[in-house]
Order: sequence, then C-alpha cells, then structure tokens
Amino acid sequence: MKPRVSIIMGSTSDLPVMEKAAAILDEFEIPFEINALSAHRTPREVEKFATQARENGIEVIIAAAGMAAHLPGVIASMTIIPVIGVPINASLDGIDALLAIVQMPPGIPVATVGINASLNAAILAVQMLALTDEKLQHKLVQYKENLKKKIVEANEQLAQVNYKFKTN
Repeated sequence: MKPRVSIIMGSTSDLPVMEKAAAILDEFEIPFEINALSAHRTPREVEKFATQARENGIEVIIAAAGMAAHLPGVIASMTIIPVIGVPINASLDGIDALLAIVQMPPGIPVATVGINASLNAAILAVQMLALTDEKLQHKLVQYKENLKKKIVEANEQLAQVNYKFKTN
C-alpha cells in the first residue's frame, strides 16, 4: 500500500492535533504517511521529502506547524502537489502560525484551515482526491449526509429540553 496523502508536522508535539486528520483519512480508507520534519532544524530532509513526494505517489500534503510556521510554505515552494497548512496553537493562540501560513508570496499557495483544524485539512484532502475518484465521491456524500443527520438529531434532543420560558 503506497501513501496518497502525507501528513507532515514540525514536531511530534503536534501529533495530538494531527491525529484527527489521520483518523479521517483512515475512515475514508486513504493510505497516508505521517512524518515529523522541521523547516528550521531539518531543512535538507524537508527538501528531499518535497522534491520526491510526487514520484513517491503523494497527491496531497497536509503540513502542520506552529509559531513561525514555515514548514507548509517551504514544502509548497518545492513541489507542485497541493499543500494544506494547519496552523498549530503553540504560542500567541496560534495566530502567529495562522498568519505565517496564509501570507504566502504570489505563486506559492498554501491552502490553510483554521488553527488546530486538522480534521478540516483531511476533509479538504479527501475532496481533492475525490475529484478523480468516484468511490471517494460517494463516501464524501455519505459523510456530509451523516453531518446533517447529527444536527437534526441534536435539534430533536433539544426539543425535549424543558425550561419555564423556552418557546420551542
């Protein structure tokens, strides 16, 4: 089994956040890999990964980083594979990482999700892969339907909650 998606994080301390992305990819039965690489501490390894990812079968890269958060942009500068950045709340409530990831120069885009939003990064990766994969398209439709059902069920449960001045 060869990975189609690569989850890269600046440090293993990001794993608790990135586990949500791994769980979604697992749920959709998409082969993936997880590695720790640092734009600042292991730049040669980052370059090797980024320049070889396409020939290794990687179709989407999810890159997470906190603080200066250069990892997603550095990877994006070295490959034509779509990169999805996940800002990690490591300092300044994650705003520093968010700004570092979204403020890319022209020609080097990084799709960016919310702070610690690795689940959304994985869903975005699935949507990208589903463009040419009918089986994934059907799984995505079912996933979105299940999200709707959860809200309908939640409202049914809320209807049973009683308060003296509650009107619905």
